[in-house]
Amino acid sequence: MSLLLAGSSMTHAAQNSQISAADRARAIQAAKQGSNKAAAKKAPAKFDFEGEFVNYANWTEVRAFLDDMASRHGFDRAELDVLIGKVRYVDTTVQLMKPAPPGKPKNWQAYSARFIEPVRINAGVRFWQENAEALARAEREYGVPANIIVGIIGVETVYGRNTGRFRVLDALTTLAFSYPESPNRTARMAYFKGELENALLFARKDGIDPLTLLGSYAGAIGLPQFMPSSIMKYAVDFDGDSHIDLRNSTADAIGSVAHFLVEHGWKRGDPATSVYPVSVSPNRAWEKFLGQGLEAKFTLAELQQAGVTSVATAPQNMLYGLIDLQNGSEATEYSLASNNFFAITQYNRSYFYAMSVIDLGRAVSEARAR
Repeated sequence: MSLLLAGSSMTHAAQNSQISAADRARAIQAAKQGSNKAAAKKAPAKFDFEGEFVNYANWTEVRAFLDDMASRHGFDRAELDVLIGKVRYVDTTVQLMKPAPPGKPKNWQAYSARFIEPVRINAGVRFWQENAEALARAEREYGVPANIIVGIIGVETVYGRNTGRFRVLDALTTLAFSYPESPNRTARMAYFKGELENALLFARKDGIDPLTLLGSYAGAIGLPQFMPSSIMKYAVDFDGDSHIDLRNSTADAIGSVAHFLVEHGWKRGDPATSVYPVSVSPNRAWEKFLGQGLEAKFTLAELQQAGVTSVATAPQNMLYGLIDLQNGSEATEYSLASNNFFAITQYNRSYFYAMSVIDLGRAVSEARAR
């Protein structure tokens, strides 16, 4: 899953554009219908969207990118020409990156229900049982509880069931050079050029044909939906086979998620509970603490003085952020979030996402204990 990304934080794919499920379904269905006639006489493709040929090799910006890859990284320029000649433009990727039209207000309860449900919980129990040793080792070595790792992989791909079937090179090239018009188009194109660069470096390092890499519409790969730059920086060989494979090795996926969280601020010694429900006073003095960045930086005394009352007992000696979970026309839910909650938001910059990870991990743990 993933929420739309800012800079290096666009780690994973659901990359979470702010596209609704309905918008996403319509875009994908339209793309499939457009290719139905051509596909009718073919064997089923190994990937979902074959795209269309646009001769990227003749684009000035693409040639400059390939020249740079050859000069800085030692790629064979002729081989890059052959490769780019096989890359396709994928309009579905462009459509899914467009901002969603104004719609219904955010609704935490509706969002949560998509992830805290029987199919995902039962799959999580099986995943935990089958990978108990790797999860326990990741907890020992990195200090990240198994339920958090299980929650992330479950939210991202339902434990490997939905890892995406776009060719990563098609998606990244499309977004690097054909990103839809938007106020941040230049920055987004630069970001995706960097991801395309890292995809090529990763494929060469691992001896993979880059055209065989499949992922999300934004180019995220494997069980944990790492973008190529995150694979290069944070992925680990956790199964000890001298090869990092987030697509097929559950151990590598588990270790890589734990390593990512530690590198983004997860603290081993913090309490297991990272979110504490609160009530807020009618005077609304506490509103100044909302929207203050994805970090814990306020003392409990500061928050209490502004009218925040903890429903659960939050430790006094920690820093917190005040988070709001909007429920459409129903009352907003408020909580204090500690450091490790915000470490999860570095995976996907969304309160909804981080809370779903925590809730799914807890639900799987409880189901496993029954």
